[in-house]
Amino acid sequence: MMKLKFLMVLGLFFTCFTYAQEGVIKITNNKNKKEIIIKENKRIRLKTIKGEKISGRFKIVDANTILIRGKEIKLPEIIKIKKHPLLVSILTNIGLVYLASGFTLLTYFITSSSEIAVILGLSGTIYGVFKTPNILKGYAVDKWTIELIENY
Repeated sequence: MMKLKFLMVLGLFFTCFTYAQEGVIKITNNKNKKEIIIKENKRIRLKTIKGEKISGRFKIVDANTILIRGKEIKLPEIIKIKKHPLLVSILTNIGLVYLASGFTLLTYFITSSSEIAVILGLSGTIYGVFKTPNILKGYAVDKWTIELIENY
């Protein structure tokens, strides 16, 4: 009876580990063979051949396709890919808001015109909110090889 329980628990663990493996994007440098691994469900930003810039959490559909925000993207359509962590996005936006506020105050003191200062400050803030810059390194397909591994 004890052996049966042990085998059942062992089988349960084996089943969990078999099905719990997650997929990754493996990015390999063509020259020095350095590898970058991005696990499934992490935030990425990519640029496609059509010029679309898409960011969000990704899921692996099959060996040649990923899914971001309900849109399927084939690997050959990707021109550039980079990590896009949420913390970096938030800190960058906060920095841009503080920079725009400082620029607004500086413009106000230089020109003594509150209308110009507010317009310039708001334009900087709005740009920062809608066009979040990503300061992390990108991996272009001409220098890096991108492949999907479903069970890593």
